[in-house]
Amino acid sequence: MSPILQGLITIIIGVGGCVGYFFASNWVLDKVIFPPRTDDHGRNINRATMVRPWLFLFPAMFALGLYLVYPVVGSFWRSLFNRSGEEFIGLGNYTTMFAEEGFRTAVFNNILWAIFVPAAATFLGLLVAQLTDKLKWGNIAKSLIFMPMAISFVGASLIWKFVYANDPDIGIINAVRDVLGADPIDPLQIPFWNNFFLMVILVWIQTGFAMVILSAALRGIPEETIEAAIIDGANPFQIFFKIKVPQIMGTIVVVWTTITILVLKVFDIVYAMTGGNFDTEILPSYMMDYMFRDDGRATAVAFVIMIIVLPVMVWNIRQARKEMN
Repeated sequence: MSPILQGLITIIIGVGGCVGYFFASNWVLDKVIFPPRTDDHGRNINRATMVRPWLFLFPAMFALGLYLVYPVVGSFWRSLFNRSGEEFIGLGNYTTMFAEEGFRTAVFNNILWAIFVPAAATFLGLLVAQLTDKLKWGNIAKSLIFMPMAISFVGASLIWKFVYANDPDIGIINAVRDVLGADPIDPLQIPFWNNFFLMVILVWIQTGFAMVILSAALRGIPEETIEAAIIDGANPFQIFFKIKVPQIMGTIVVVWTTITILVLKVFDIVYAMTGGNFDTEILPSYMMDYMFRDDGRATAVAFVIMIIVLPVMVWNIRQARKEMN
């Protein structure tokens, strides 16, 4: 069967199934469970009205339970067994994992990523949004800066591999060093600093995202507040940091936390650039190392990543709700 025909059948079955479900559930609710009766007609209508929203929510709740809650519970249960899944070892995978030097290195590197990347991407996005807002060619500049968002993480990694190449004829860094008379180096093998060379790739990608969101927020600032600050004698720096930034702080926090969630799940860049070698391991790449060797421990790492991401997601949702209100 061709993919186009498969897609059409899926759409027809999906849409038809949803329409049929809503018609059938309403009919059962109104005619069978709470039928209109002369003696209790008003009360039955109220009861049906209270139940009806849950009928509409049930498909989404069922899908979330099937594809989100069940895998989470199942993954945690799987992490309590050994590799074969036959022997229950309790928290053995977790205790072994926490005692490993590689895990501690991955956690430390993840903390570095979570601190540096959101801060750098948000700051650069805000800076670009402000500087290009009043320029005639600002939209062209924004388009060029946003362009890396269209590149996959693996594609971006391959691009930056040429930048970091230890051949002066290819790598920009070593080309500059060659002009200065220094010997070529491999930036990805420099301990500790190689993590920042990898982070630059994600900052390059995510700056465009931060720029678009923050540019819209800056344009939503009332002009009256800026004009009042100018009349009071405020300089451009005071207008930006004391007038504009406080008014879009909620948006800045949302952008920050959104990039943080992405950072905690990033895997492609590290895997494509170094494979986790040279002390560049992070939790997702650490999990991949064990996925083919020790499934129980890999599941334990995945559960730890979820626990780390969860508070950031909750904070992000709360901030988004505040912005909507």
